[in-house]
Amino acid sequence: MSSLNIKALLKNVVAYKASDLHLVGRSEPQIRIDGKLVPLDMEHLSGTVIEELCYTLITDKQKKKLEEEKELDFAIMFPDIGRFRANYYYTINGDLAASFRIIPIEIPSLDDLSAPIVFKELIKREKGLILVTGPTGSGKSTTLAALLNEINLFEHRHIITIEDPVEFIHSNKKCLFSHRNVGEDTKSFARALKFSLRQDPDIILVGEMRDQETISTAITAAETGHLVLGTLHTNSAVQTINRIVDSFDGPEQVQVRNMLATSLYAVVSQSLLPKVGGGRVAIHEIMINNAAIANLIRENKIHQIYSQMQLNQQKTGMVTQTQAMMKHLKANLITKEDAIRYSTQPQELLNNMGI
Repeated sequence: MSSLNIKALLKNVVAYKASDLHLVGRSEPQIRIDGKLVPLDMEHLSGTVIEELCYTLITDKQKKKLEEEKELDFAIMFPDIGRFRANYYYTINGDLAASFRIIPIEIPSLDDLSAPIVFKELIKREKGLILVTGPTGSGKSTTLAALLNEINLFEHRHIITIEDPVEFIHSNKKCLFSHRNVGEDTKSFARALKFSLRQDPDIILVGEMRDQETISTAITAAETGHLVLGTLHTNSAVQTINRIVDSFDGPEQVQVRNMLATSLYAVVSQSLLPKVGGGRVAIHEIMINNAAIANLIRENKIHQIYSQMQLNQQKTGMVTQTQAMMKHLKANLITKEDAIRYSTQPQELLNNMGI
């Protein structure tokens, strides 16, 4: 039996202000600090030791699901440590491995995140689809939690969150929250979305728009008078719209583009870059749907949206990733090297930097 203790390992995440803990066979435990993996000065773990550590946190029902499906998602709360999102999975030799991501118990405000001012305007909408996109670990869940927190402070709304698993747990301030765990409280995102329309929601948060059925139902919910917030693993506004349209078969794409042109309100594409002096800083590309962009979506001229985003920005509140990068470069918050590395438009960025 190993002398290691899972709670002690998770305390390291808090102590070092890390975001994640990784337990993988034939390696010491590793934590992610400011986006970089750092090994802890501990013994190498075997699959058996990892299983001993990880099985202490789950029920017999969860163990059965893990052994049948070979992976398990769940969230767990330790009053003296914090809340974590966990994923258990198997590696090539049949060894169990695990990753844990810390979820702040105190939900940050938009001001805490130094979020763009336009974010407070986005959530004043009664209906429409707002998408927060970006790669894994780019802070999408935190941004969405802050958006909902802002609504909770000022509006009397019923908010249903559908997640796998539920991450941030909101207390009812002015809003009424119904948190639903996919797999435990409902069988699927699409099913939960379908039935949520009968649960008198004002706002629906979809943790991840993974498949065609979920995407279709989310768009329909936005069309029928609800504010729907969701995430996609895409890196830009244009890529996001293409991903949604391409998830449907050819004949359906015309209808989806028409629905999207009407229901889509905004796409926020987010990336987290290393901050000069330590920590990380969020870079936001913001597209807000208007008549011109809606027409481009309908007419399948999605590639022209980027140029449209660059027009009348003082009035529209839109910003491209390159512009956000340049702003942070001028403020000496990020380095040129990191800006180029994370850019979705590297040549445009280099031109703006005069390189």
